[in-house]
Amino acid sequence: MSNIKKENNDFCFSKENLSLAEYEINKYPKGREGSAIISILWIAQKQNKGWLTPEIINYIAKFLDLPQIRVMEIATFYTMFNLIPVGAHHFQMCGTTPCMLSGSDELKNLLYEEIGEQNSVSKDNLSWVEVECLGACCNAPIVQINDDYYEDLNATDLKNIIDDLRAGKEIRSGSYKDRLTSAPIDKNIKMLTQDEIEKISKARKKPGLGA
Repeated sequence: MSNIKKENNDFCFSKENLSLAEYEINKYPKGREGSAIISILWIAQKQNKGWLTPEIINYIAKFLDLPQIRVMEIATFYTMFNLIPVGAHHFQMCGTTPCMLSGSDELKNLLYEEIGEQNSVSKDNLSWVEVECLGACCNAPIVQINDDYYEDLNATDLKNIIDDLRAGKEIRSGSYKDRLTSAPIDKNIKMLTQDEIEKISKARKKPGLGA
């Protein structure tokens, strides 16, 4: 696999990413190297500024000794893989039920206004797309920008994020309601310490009953 050479302008893993790809492959038994395909595609996409060209798909197929259609099946199934160019800051906006009920339509309208159509790159190198569940429903609505989550957003929050990116400023990931991970926002709710949890557990008469 590592002896695949770069031909003309075709894609080839950098030395660092080749080592990383081989590390992922070595997690699987001999003959099952193809099981690393998601990790390998992700490494390739990161190297190629966020998207997978037909040449990269072909390269990965040869790299893993898989039919090209097998690689395409994975690349087209998961929205984490992009088959067209994306901006330097790529927004993935969750539009499924919890986010929709929490106001994602306002975020969608703002993205149309600020960046333009989905799957297009703006003049200032931003892009966006609506995706299925991002798996952080407690903190809806969610937007993923490149590798990070921006949670509990409203349109004003998202507009400020876009403005800061355009100005070259750092942006803060996580909850925009100062939520601790996925904990309730209500400041009056008390979080139990480990000692308190153990004390309650010992006080139970039977496992799983009472407190």
